[in-house]
Amino acid sequence: MSLAEDRSGPGQAGRTPPGPDAGPALGLAARIRAGETTARAVTEAALARIAARNAEVNAFTTLLADRALASAAALDARIAAGQPVGPLAGVPFAAKNLFDLAGIPTVAGSRIRRAAPPATRDAWVVRRLEAAGAICLGALNMDEFAYGFTTENSHDGPVRNPHDMDHPVGRIAGGSSGGSAAAVAAGLVPLSLGTDTNGSIRVPASLCGIWGVKPSYGRLSRQGTFPFVHALDHVGPFARSVADLAAAYDALLGPDPEDPAQAPQPPEAVTPGLGAGIMPDSAIHALGAGASGDRAVGLRVAVLGGWFGRQQSDAARNAVAAVARALDAVETVEWDMAEACRASAFLITSAEGGALHLPDLRSRLEEFEPLIQDRLLAGALLPAAWINQAQRVRGLARDSMRALMAEWDILLAPATPVPATPIGQEALALDGVEVPLRPSMGLFTQPISGIGLPVVTAPVQAAEGALPIGVQLIGKPWTEAVLFRAAAVLERAGVCAAPVAPAFAEGAF
Repeated sequence: MSLAEDRSGPGQAGRTPPGPDAGPALGLAARIRAGETTARAVTEAALARIAARNAEVNAFTTLLADRALASAAALDARIAAGQPVGPLAGVPFAAKNLFDLAGIPTVAGSRIRRAAPPATRDAWVVRRLEAAGAICLGALNMDEFAYGFTTENSHDGPVRNPHDMDHPVGRIAGGSSGGSAAAVAAGLVPLSLGTDTNGSIRVPASLCGIWGVKPSYGRLSRQGTFPFVHALDHVGPFARSVADLAAAYDALLGPDPEDPAQAPQPPEAVTPGLGAGIMPDSAIHALGAGASGDRAVGLRVAVLGGWFGRQQSDAARNAVAAVARALDAVETVEWDMAEACRASAFLITSAEGGALHLPDLRSRLEEFEPLIQDRLLAGALLPAAWINQAQRVRGLARDSMRALMAEWDILLAPATPVPATPIGQEALALDGVEVPLRPSMGLFTQPISGIGLPVVTAPVQAAEGALPIGVQLIGKPWTEAVLFRAAAVLERAGVCAAPVAPAFAEGAF
């Protein structure tokens, strides 16, 4: 169904919000609140499934069974006493292992931090999900110190993409939040938490075929998160349905005085608008201004060309085309600062990462992940003038994108240039040119990271047997609700979906 057929304007049926069974997480919470099952039973089943299936994907690095069971028992007691519980009551989730979890070291995918003192409390976003009733089961695998797009971690082993378990060496899950994406795609948990500096939510969401959101820079608190690049770090959730992603995102909203980078922006829940739909310009013009009420009912959507239209596989190109058709996006626009903004993000990332880890680079270099040693050393040696120039370029890129988006509400771009590649592959052929694979997975995410725009990654429904790939829905600052509206339309139209990977479908959460 195209968007032109889903004219969910004011007063139409599409405005009705999705019901509580719209996604696996919300459906599970509804059953627990209704007394059809208990939080303890769900938690026990989730822990058992992880114990049985995690070795196949290597998503979890730590299980917190005692903590999870205690939380479940407390939730069941509140329900039995008739006390109110949150919208995610009893829903299992897990967090990338750079989020503080009380009682264990925050290792951030590293060997160096394994002897660090245990965290004394949970990260802000973990506490927010638990306040909504969700139950944390443990910590998830990642690229060391979040510096990578593949989660080929030499300390904990690589995360394997659950969508191709027959490949002899396995395929990458993306990174750096690879464990977070693989755990959801394999149905080990219905929700997870990740971070995104240069694409670390968007790349794994694309390769694992699930939904992910990188909010506007400064929207969500990063308190209790091991840092990578202060200027670019974001946090956000993964899920297998738009309604679940929205519920998790809404739970994470709220001011946190402990994060000085959080913007003083009023929280805006996205769940209430999921049923609002979006009307394309063609439909508005056909109906006339009087019939449509206000032009704002239609969202203006365009495809990003230029840098974002090159260096991609047919799978990526076809995915963008499918989303563009569904959202009635008929125009292609170019952002002439994309390549320069990506270069500035590269330099800022290298410099901040190198400076952060310089003391350990001097004394414990051999303990770092081999894939990132040279990049961190190079970053620590970058001249300050280069970084100042990179920041100036970033400012110019932000201004040029602001001017471009004055005409558009949403821009579409591939999330990754290709679907998941084999673990260990070093090079990639794009437009007939061989390029290094690992940095190239962020070709289309890094320019957007540099200017902090919100992005929902939409998993385009793959043909049977094909690997998934995602599309970035890019919005103006603080317009996450607009992106979620469009995502819900894509899901209802059947263009985008996030089914559990076939090999893991039985017994999935």
